[in-house]
Amino acid sequence: MTEQTPVPATVSFGFADVTPEEKTARVGQVFTRVAQRYDLMNDLMSAGMHRAWKDRFVRLVRPRPGEPILDLAGGTGDIAFRLARKGARVTVADINPDMLKVGQARARRRGLTDLEFVEANAEALPFADAAFAAVTIAFGIRNVTHIERALAQAHRVLQWGGRFFCLEFSTTEWPGFASLYDLYAMEVVPRLGAMVARDRDSYRYLVESIRRFPDMASFRTMIEAAGFKRVVVTPILGGAVAIHRGWKI
Repeated sequence: MTEQTPVPATVSFGFADVTPEEKTARVGQVFTRVAQRYDLMNDLMSAGMHRAWKDRFVRLVRPRPGEPILDLAGGTGDIAFRLARKGARVTVADINPDMLKVGQARARRRGLTDLEFVEANAEALPFADAAFAAVTIAFGIRNVTHIERALAQAHRVLQWGGRFFCLEFSTTEWPGFASLYDLYAMEVVPRLGAMVARDRDSYRYLVESIRRFPDMASFRTMIEAAGFKRVVVTPILGGAVAIHRGWKI
């Protein structure tokens, strides 16, 4: 694995450049504000398609009964519940306690009592080396302050032969669709946030964070730099959403 890169003076918070400490604090505030309506807004913003994307994601993970899986930034439990239904032993880690509370309440309603919820920063995970057979993260990596650190931590806590899976928004390569998608994201999503979650600014940030996130090829390079091998990218909607996966071998 390559040596850790120097800490940048500024990082992106949507279209703004802020200090790393400010981004961490401001992202925390965003998810505290949207926690209670997060899943409803996901349905509205994606016309329900996020459910199919997550189903496909978990099918690729191929969770096996009894194997330990860490779901990063998984607060509300969407991925964890799918993994647990396949018999995996799932630990949900999220830096935001309000998101975790939503996930814990949802798990109780579903009778899922074996999930472990841990408040943790993806950049400094409180887990032993080689503790998990798989690490997953869905729509969370772009909100991490130092993405390289989170990838390195995911690599560290994986067992030899373990697998890393990331579902994230990216940049679509369909020319006609790209302009329509951009118009929808920049104009419609913040308005939905204002109407449904009463929070235009948080949803404007979430859209802007997608625009600032590396494209598929660049993010693949970052995953490889963290030490993962056989990295594969599966685009959805031409890359508007992408599944990245790699192995610790």
